[in-house]
Amino acid sequence: MAQEFDVIIVGTGAGGGTLARTLASTGKHILLLERGDFLTRELENWDPRQVFVDGRYLSADTWYDAHGTPFQPQSHYFVGGATKVYGAALYRLRPADFGEIRYSAGLSPAWPVSYDEFEPYYSKAEWLYQVHGTHGTDPTEGRWSRQYPWPPVSQEPRMEQIFEALARGGYHPFPAPCAIMLDEADRPASQCIRCGTCDGYPCLVHAKADADVIGIRPLIGVPNVTLLTGAEVVQLETDPGGRVVTGVVVNRGGWGRADKPGDPRELVTREEVYHADIVVLAAGAANTAKILLRSASEAYPSGLANGSDQVGRNYMFHNSKAVVAIGKEPNHTTFQKTLAVNDFYLPGDGRESPLGSIQLLGKARAAAIHGEEPKLLRLAPALSLDEITRHSVDFWLSTEDLPDPDNRVTVDRDGNIHLSYRTSNETAAAGLYAEFKTMLNHIGLASHHVLDKNFYMSKSLPLAGVASQAGTCRFGTDPATSVLDVNCKAHEIDNLYVADTSVFPSIGAVAPALTAMANAIRVGEHIAERLGVSATAAWAPPPRQAPAGYSTVRP
Repeated sequence: MAQEFDVIIVGTGAGGGTLARTLASTGKHILLLERGDFLTRELENWDPRQVFVDGRYLSADTWYDAHGTPFQPQSHYFVGGATKVYGAALYRLRPADFGEIRYSAGLSPAWPVSYDEFEPYYSKAEWLYQVHGTHGTDPTEGRWSRQYPWPPVSQEPRMEQIFEALARGGYHPFPAPCAIMLDEADRPASQCIRCGTCDGYPCLVHAKADADVIGIRPLIGVPNVTLLTGAEVVQLETDPGGRVVTGVVVNRGGWGRADKPGDPRELVTREEVYHADIVVLAAGAANTAKILLRSASEAYPSGLANGSDQVGRNYMFHNSKAVVAIGKEPNHTTFQKTLAVNDFYLPGDGRESPLGSIQLLGKARAAAIHGEEPKLLRLAPALSLDEITRHSVDFWLSTEDLPDPDNRVTVDRDGNIHLSYRTSNETAAAGLYAEFKTMLNHIGLASHHVLDKNFYMSKSLPLAGVASQAGTCRFGTDPATSVLDVNCKAHEIDNLYVADTSVFPSIGAVAPALTAMANAIRVGEHIAERLGVSATAAWAPPPRQAPAGYSTVRP
């Protein structure tokens, strides 16, 4: 295989997969490097015990906390990255998130681009990922240039009751933006069967709009795109002056040849080096930092592109709570993630700073929360765990995690990740929970129980919940305080870009996936312009005519 390419993209998740789809139409030769493989389609995809108890799809990585204690991170190395098991809820950051926000616990810094500058890329990402929703129903949202390509996923009866009760209580519930391949006007042709297993599960029928299904699979067979799986990037090489990346060093796994017939083969790795005019890291906040730190050289003794000493710092991943709220009325909902409330996202009503967001989770199943059984049975001793989950409505509360330079990724001499992290913004999180408890009274769900924030991942160590990781390579205008410039190019390296959540200066209080996708489109269009070509072919409308009132005009 040729070793020379125009662009190398490391990682195929929300950033890398979207970037690949953006650049594929340019005709430039692109190499995608993914350390994992395609996630197997199997019945276990929808088995809560296999997914959440046995951790069937978790990586085998071992990371270490600040005290050197090992833990298994909730990371997923597949084509499509973490989006293979994400909840497919694609929220925009609010305009205020792009500016400076002061909390009692500290500062959420401004982004180097404004919401209005970023907005066109949000629209492109929403159309690429076929998001269902309705702009204009959440009073905290910013300007939008295009309506979602598909209307909201319809509410099931119990969710409709809750939606109406919240509205009567003076709240402003709105339809959650869902990235699923569902056409409710033409059910026989729909991929999505509303099984309710978006949140944390792989999708057996490929109806979840993830970076694999949307970003990578349409490129299979495209002559200018090459995908290598089982290809872990361990280091970047540079020219002697350290201004240009000259090689991407990859460990690739394979089976060694047996010495004689019948002998067992062993799994071996071999080192390969690939070259490109432009290299883009999109391996996730922790692993992108790891690659740069492992690429230390004489020119960059503390890590590649790390003259600011910011690589690995400012790690963020939300201050969150999962809540099972139990009511007298059974909840037979299958697809539960259909509404959200942002009434506490911004300051107001006497609040000087934001508190966060509230949204519905996928429906809890007894097999997924077996570790919480004693607590839940104390809450409702007359009910079994199965009965409790039949009566539950499940919520996710998120408060912004503030960047802290001491919350950081470092790498030891063996290449192992060490993650030093301390939770932030706890006063705001407590305030959100207090408002949530008041809100429950309006929907007849005053009984509630807070679960471990990672109960869907079956691990008790909060540090392990890395699904929404961000920071570590923030972009900005000052090379002394940021790693990347406004176009997400390394300040110190001419041909090195980053296109994942590493670039975030702040994380807001919603999942970062859509923002990562939108920024990958923005970075991709910049790279295409730098290469003297245009990237315009990815933003096709949905495959069928959307219902009346929803534009199907290409952006």
